Amino acid sequence: MELLRAENLSQSFDYPLFNNLNLSISSKDCIAIQGSSGCGKSTLLHILSSLLAPNSGKVFYKNNDLYALNENERMKIRRYNFGIIFQTHHLFKGFLALENIELASVLSGKDLDRQLLKDLGIDTVLHHKIGKLSGGQQQRVSIARVLCKKPQIIFADEATGNLDFENAKNVLDLLISYVKANNAALFFITHDSTLASFCDKRYMLHTNGIC
Repeated sequence: MELLRAENLSQSFDYPLFNNLNLSISSKDCIAIQGSSGCGKSTLLHILSSLLAPNSGKVFYKNNDLYALNENERMKIRRYNFGIIFQTHHLFKGFLALENIELASVLSGKDLDRQLLKDLGIDTVLHHKIGKLSGGQQQRVSIARVLCKKPQIIFADEATGNLDFENAKNVLDLLISYVKANNAALFFITHDSTLASFCDKRYMLHTNGIC
């Protein structure tokens, strides 16, 4: 089942990033996006996840034009249907790790998945404040916060960038398993070609689109 479709997307800031880009994401898809620094990978993620309107083109989520909706409608989709893992964690530093994760569960109305926390290897640091955790631990807390929402599409912007390869592979395996078990989808930006190879589809982003 098609979940999200991009039609003829074009975006530029001080210089063109991409033109006439088309992409379809279906349930159980795990899609890796690669490309050189500054080519617009994060910008594309922001557009597809409803955070940034494109210069031209359309994005459809379940056949609803995202940018024809009002901001409250888009916010509900981000809260309940999309999960976004940023390069920077956007965690509340004064909160415990558990409190950061619980907040997402409360906002989305989903129960906390204790097994997920164990699988991510953060079950022993849940009562530590975020500022006391390593960068890798913080990254895994941010991933747990997103997965506990039970999103239909996960947008991951270098989600494993602060992890060594073994931990990065474990996290990617977890994301892929979640996608397959829940008829969800993963849009995964990475510089690591080996990690990208574990996804179902791999694309390179260029100024004339993706290939």
